[in-house]
Amino acid sequence: MDGDLAPLSEIAKIAKEHGAGVYVDDAHGEGVLGEGGRGIVNHFKLGCDEVHVEMGTFSKAFGVVGGHITGGEDLRNFTYNKARSWLLSGAVPPGVAAACTASIDVLETEPQHVKRVWENRNHLLDGFKDAGFDIGNTETPIIPVMCGKSKTSKDLSDYLWTSGIFVLPIFYPMVARDKARIRVQLCTKHTTEQLDRALEAFKEGGRKLGII
Repeated sequence: MDGDLAPLSEIAKIAKEHGAGVYVDDAHGEGVLGEGGRGIVNHFKLGCDEVHVEMGTFSKAFGVVGGHITGGEDLRNFTYNKARSWLLSGAVPPGVAAACTASIDVLETEPQHVKRVWENRNHLLDGFKDAGFDIGNTETPIIPVMCGKSKTSKDLSDYLWTSGIFVLPIFYPMVARDKARIRVQLCTKHTTEQLDRALEAFKEGGRKLGII
């Protein structure tokens, strides 16, 4: 919810000391973090000896649908035979599999997309900070604009909608009480002009509601 990063290197170190396995849910890291969007494991320069299972989704940065569980051969064989949800689920349609493969090809051959999403993130983040918004401890292109009360986040979302900006309020019980926020998620296709227009709308709404 906050765009922060798990201290994966420290987690892997502790796990190794205790002989434990490490399972990473990298739904928001793949396509964004690491070299060419390879994810949080690559971001922290870790490998299969430190992280044993990685779960990812193709429905976010990849823009398709579906997901994956990645690990060693023993994990694959165990899952084939023991995972009930896998055994009883339908296969991915060929067109979806082809689209997922194509999205990976794009990331591997067109590094400008990952570069651009970080440029967009830094541009908007600087704008929020300069305006006086509380953006928490974000380290990624997910930026929380903290609003406090649930009603405040809803009112800001409604105000932004009337300004042509679609965002969703996140409030209790999805987050703790009085920790409601607007969760801004950036993509590589946002233009600087669009970001500046959104920022102006945020500032207008923020002042109107007493957030800044």
